[in-house]
Amino acid sequence: MKKTSDQSFRDSISTVDKEGKRAWIYPKKPSGKYFRRREIVSYLLLAFLFAAPFIKVNGNQFLLFNVIDRKFNFFGFPFWPQDFYLVVISMIIGIVFVSLFTVAFGRIFCGWICPQTIFMEMVFRRIEYWIEGDRGAQIRLDKQKWNAEKIRKRILKWSIFFIISFLIANIFLAYIQGGDKVLSMVKDGPGEHLGTLIALLIFTAVFYFVFTWFREQVCVIACPYGRLQSVLLDDKSVVVAYDHVRGEGENGRAKFKKNQDRGAQGFGDCIDCKQCVNVCPTGIDIRNGTQLECVNCTACIDECDHMMRSVNLPEGLIRYASESEISENKKFRFTPRMKGYTAVLGVLIAILIGMLFLRSDVEAKILRVPGQLFEHKGENISNVYTFKIVNKTIKDFDDVQFKLIKPDGEIKVVGNNNITVPKEGMAQGTLFIEINQYLLDKDKTKVEIEIYSDGKLVDKTSTNFLGPRKFN
Repeated sequence: MKKTSDQSFRDSISTVDKEGKRAWIYPKKPSGKYFRRREIVSYLLLAFLFAAPFIKVNGNQFLLFNVIDRKFNFFGFPFWPQDFYLVVISMIIGIVFVSLFTVAFGRIFCGWICPQTIFMEMVFRRIEYWIEGDRGAQIRLDKQKWNAEKIRKRILKWSIFFIISFLIANIFLAYIQGGDKVLSMVKDGPGEHLGTLIALLIFTAVFYFVFTWFREQVCVIACPYGRLQSVLLDDKSVVVAYDHVRGEGENGRAKFKKNQDRGAQGFGDCIDCKQCVNVCPTGIDIRNGTQLECVNCTACIDECDHMMRSVNLPEGLIRYASESEISENKKFRFTPRMKGYTAVLGVLIAILIGMLFLRSDVEAKILRVPGQLFEHKGENISNVYTFKIVNKTIKDFDDVQFKLIKPDGEIKVVGNNNITVPKEGMAQGTLFIEINQYLLDKDKTKVEIEIYSDGKLVDKTSTNFLGPRKFN
């Protein structure tokens, strides 16, 4: 970028004016090759978002985040609180992946994948363009008095926004409580689930507020990712960038004049049309360089390419490029920093895969009852334990039996010996372990136990057995 002393644009954000009031953004309707690609990606992601709670894999919901009952499904695999370490590793992998992607390609996640951007730009703004028109028409409508036309358009827009917000709230509920349960509640009617309906309306109000009023300020003010990129980006990162070398030339930018030899007069290719500013959904001027408000949505690329074609100048004045490519004509390369992130990411993924293979579908825990000592029963020593068996699958485990493997002994379950562990549920109870005292060579012995269902081994565990202290 052509160096200037005026960096005042960095002293404030684009959505706040000089008086500290909200500066409303009226972006021009985008179009172009990048926008068409973003449309395809966005609508595929929206289809996935709306379909995932109702897709089943081996009887499990494809994605489920039931924090209330502490049940989680990832890509059809069920996870329980006992598997929380896997969730932690997955979150770390996600953070490292986003960091690597940011180091290499800037804030591209925000422009192409982020749900906030997709809903705002591909759903709510599209409805706004359909009802109120493009940038100029929206500005005029906002300034005009509340006549019949304005009231009709605003009520229509706000009503549609509310319906979509309510639909989004229902989809998020399906991710939390399960798609089948939400469909069942819909069939039952709102009167049968007033508590859930109130929660839905609260979330609907939140979504409605975000997409009707707060809008791009989520990206500019609320989202920490914009600040994070200032730590991760460097001059090798590929971002949506203005080619200041070509755009400014020797004497800076200038308005387009027909039959003008811009090169001979030292002017750059930027014709100062400000269309890149008008189309920006966060209201920034990309010609000032990388800014935290930029979500890499590519709208300015499409608009600038259109203007360049209109005046018979080469496209690519604004494009995906790094500062090194623009200033020094250096092509993108995989830097040592990126290699470091990739290596860490690879190790974490390998650890996660290994843990997934080691994870069992049934998890049994047998623990001595705290404060209880051993008992003498003839020549045997008896300890009392509590057991908990968690079934992470979608099938019932019937006729569950315990078998003491080491040392020799006997297990007696208190109450019903016919233990059943329901699908995605658990069974718990009390049992006694009795071992001949002559088989105990110390006061604390490790015992190994296998758990069987219908004669098939489903898990094994170990615990400590307390016996009389041995004296030499």
